[in-house]
Amino acid sequence: MTAHVNTDTLHAGLAPATETAETAPSALLTVPIWDLALRVFHWSLVAAVSAAIATGLAGGDWMVWHGRAGVAIAGLLGFRFSWGLLGSETARFRSFLPTPARLRACLAGRWHGVGHNPLGALSVIALLTLLAVQLGTGLFSDDDIAFSGPLVSLVPDEQISALTAWHHRVVNLLYGLLGLHIAAIAFYAVVRRKNLVRPMVTGQAAMPPGTRPPRAGKPAALVLSVAIGAGVAWGASGLWITHKPVAPATSQPAPAW
Repeated sequence: MTAHVNTDTLHAGLAPATETAETAPSALLTVPIWDLALRVFHWSLVAAVSAAIATGLAGGDWMVWHGRAGVAIAGLLGFRFSWGLLGSETARFRSFLPTPARLRACLAGRWHGVGHNPLGALSVIALLTLLAVQLGTGLFSDDDIAFSGPLVSLVPDEQISALTAWHHRVVNLLYGLLGLHIAAIAFYAVVRRKNLVRPMVTGQAAMPPGTRPPRAGKPAALVLSVAIGAGVAWGASGLWITHKPVAPATSQPAPAW
């Protein structure tokens, strides 16, 4: 049988597996790819970002929940950046950084590995970066109507106006990236007949025999990453900011004359 490349998902970033007579679909093995912590993070981020978008578009009283969704996103990003340094092998940034050599190999169909492929890695990095920028500007934004960011008291008024403007600009880039993400899922589902979501739900994927399962993260690293995420969420909430009470105006004694 002529060998051909069976490309896995851009969304899940699975490595392409070469099918030959020795590695036909029936001979593929189920290998754990994504750890539970990464999958919980992924779907929690989907829920939090969806809530932030919906409440931001609704406006009005929903802006209270928009801010809460932003705090949740802050905690999730804090966890992800920590887990990307300390976590399981496929979660670590160094394992999937899209170097020029890796990108060339991927585009030429010569890249083989477990975890995010170089194109999928570009999507992950772009999304995390845009979310961090959007979050950072939102924490210091104030629309003078229904929303005031939890950290707005820490910056002067002129910076608040600039950050609020950037918050509205960056969200359009975020919409575009999310649209491309959904389009890629639809393309693979309709054209390639491949489910791009299942590996991020089950954590497993079909891989050629002999594929080494990725190393799992250590429990201590997970506890530390969760603690960092909680700390980032606390910092983003602004609850730690103490405001000095304004002293009441004292009445001046009437002039003696």
